[in-house]
Amino acid sequence: MRAPVPHSGRLHLWVLLALAGVGAALFGCSQDVTSPTSPVDRISVGDLKGASGEFSLKNPQVLRVVEIQNRWTPKLMAMRGVVGTATTRTDDGRLAVMVLSEHALGAALPQTIDGLPVVEEVTGVIRPMAAAAHQVKQTPPIQLGTSGGWRYDLANGFCCGGTLGSLVKKGTTQYVLSNYHVLEADIVNGGNGRIAHAGDPVVQPGLIDVNCTASSAQNVATLSGIKSLPSSNVDCAIGPVVSGMVRTDGSILEVGTISASTVGASVGQAVKKSGRTTGLSRSTISGLNATVSVAYENECAGGSAFTKTFTGQILVRNRSSRFLNSGDSGSLMVEDVTTNPRAVGLLFAGSSSIAVANPIGQVLSFLGATMVGQ
Repeated sequence: MRAPVPHSGRLHLWVLLALAGVGAALFGCSQDVTSPTSPVDRISVGDLKGASGEFSLKNPQVLRVVEIQNRWTPKLMAMRGVVGTATTRTDDGRLAVMVLSEHALGAALPQTIDGLPVVEEVTGVIRPMAAAAHQVKQTPPIQLGTSGGWRYDLANGFCCGGTLGSLVKKGTTQYVLSNYHVLEADIVNGGNGRIAHAGDPVVQPGLIDVNCTASSAQNVATLSGIKSLPSSNVDCAIGPVVSGMVRTDGSILEVGTISASTVGASVGQAVKKSGRTTGLSRSTISGLNATVSVAYENECAGGSAFTKTFTGQILVRNRSSRFLNSGDSGSLMVEDVTTNPRAVGLLFAGSSSIAVANPIGQVLSFLGATMVGQ
């Protein structure tokens, strides 16, 4: 989905969620599968029905499922067509292991693992989500949840962009928060003869919304030069704001001001986000502790690729891409409450059925930053 005009985000970045070449014969049609390593305590269906407390990583019962999921992830992802795993719950409330698949595998998957139900989620191909009031040039100081990106994010006849998600701070300095692949991903000279450097302008709107003409956008921040990938477990980047160009309270379009505190994810939790393409959208968290492998290119169009496997990620329901779509990369995911919602995660990838977010705690820890909010 490329064209020599602005397209809807960084569609050239395809997620290849761990498509290893071992066939489904690893499991066949077995009804239950024992541990591939050492024996562990099984969790009975009765125990799962009685699972109590919040379905978050603070719940000891959820953590027991996470241990089993982690143990089985390498073997599950070695099956052809399996593209990821997560911890989830069934429709009737039982804790379960989710298997993400490129296409329906059905009976090729085990029905249970160590006593846990296995839930298949057919996701298809997942990709980083980098393409309304969210797309137009705002009058400064701007709100976030808006189109934006690196001023020079074009190559080989293409231009790119994503979402300037939220405001964070380090000490007294405020920064715009987005994804690495939105702001800092150009690391080869390639098609535009340059790479992203600290001090380069960050513009609003992104080039994809101004016909690839940077002079039609406005500089609102500068690149920090902090590149989270490929070495870290988060896809994030920040840029110090240009004085007077961004609201100092960190207000997000259609969300308003957020809380300065954050909250951990839990299965079934209601969340929302404000992004460049789909604007304000709502969904629920469907999985925790997800392992996914993502293939990135090193500039807007073309460039040698590297693949990064993320662990401990958050999965969100994304039916028909209504929650997250191309151009929404960099959006901040917050709890779905009316006043000062707390940040939950930083969205960066997805498909037409699921969205993927870095836990916000991991992002802030990597950056040494805190949220700007009330």
